[in-house]
Amino acid sequence: MTDNQNLLAEQRRALILDEVRRRGGVRVNELTRQLNVSDMTVRRDLDALARQGVIEKVHGGAVPVVEASTHEPGFEAKSALELSAKEDIARAAARMAVPGSAIALSGGTTTYALAHHLIDVPDLTVVTNSVRVADVFHAAQRAGSAGGQRTGTATVVLTGGVRTPSDSLVGPVADQAIRSLHFDVLFIGVHGISVTAGLSTPNLAEAETNRRFVQAARRVVVVADHTKWGTVGLSSFAQLTEVDTLVTDSGLSHETREEMAEHLPGLVVAGGPESSGGSAGPGGTETSGGQDG
Repeated sequence: MTDNQNLLAEQRRALILDEVRRRGGVRVNELTRQLNVSDMTVRRDLDALARQGVIEKVHGGAVPVVEASTHEPGFEAKSALELSAKEDIARAAARMAVPGSAIALSGGTTTYALAHHLIDVPDLTVVTNSVRVADVFHAAQRAGSAGGQRTGTATVVLTGGVRTPSDSLVGPVADQAIRSLHFDVLFIGVHGISVTAGLSTPNLAEAETNRRFVQAARRVVVVADHTKWGTVGLSSFAQLTEVDTLVTDSGLSHETREEMAEHLPGLVVAGGPESSGGSAGPGGTETSGGQDG
C-alpha cells in the first residue's frame, strides 16, 4: 500500500481489508505508517470493519474473520455491505444489456442493485430466480401503469423453486425451468471467487441452479465487489474459464487486478477517481467511471 493522506474512509478501509486478508493479519502501527494516517483513524477504520463482520480485532491489530464454507448470510445482512461498490458495479454492468435481448439475473444483492438500472432498457426479456429482482421490475411496471404505460417494459419470468436465505429460488423446479432456455447474457452474483475454486456458493442447491444458468448463457458476466475475491463457499459451480467478464469495483488492489486479469478474458473495474471509459481485450482491464451512460 502507498502512503496517501487523502483517501476516502471507504477506500482506506478497503485497502486495510485487502491487506488483512492478504497477510492474514496486520498491526495498527504498520497501518499508520503505510497509510500515513493517525493511530486513532486506523482504530476507527478497524472498528467499522469489525462491525461489518469482515475482520476480528485483536490486541494491537486485526485478523480476518474465517467463516464456515456453509455459512450463508441473509439478504438483509448482505444488502448493508459495500453499498457504493455495488452501485458502481450495477451502473457499469447495465451498459452491457442490449435492448430487445434475453437476459438472466441470478439472486443476490448486487444483481438486485443492477435490476434498478435495467428497468429503462427497452424490451428486455428477463429470467430470474430472485424474488427481489422480480419485484423491482414488477414495481416499475405498476408505477408506469399508474402514471401512463411505460414503453418497452421488460417481460419478466420468475422461476419456481425453494427459497434460500438470500431470497433466491433454487432446486429441481428452478433447474428444470432454466434448462430449456437460452440467454444472450447472464448477470450472476457470487458468494466467492478465486483462481482455484472459481465461482462458489455455500448453498448446494443454489450451486446446481447457478450451473444451469451458466450453461444456458451465451455470455456470462459476474458482478462481484472486491470482498468476494479469495472467498470460497462450499460448492463451486463454474470455473473462471467459463466467465466472459467480471465487473468489480475500485476497492480491488492493483496486485489482485493483475492476478484476475491473468485468468479472465474481460475485467471491468467500476468507479474510483482513476477510472475512465475503455474496452477490455482478452486478459485486459477496462475501467469504468461512475456516470450513467
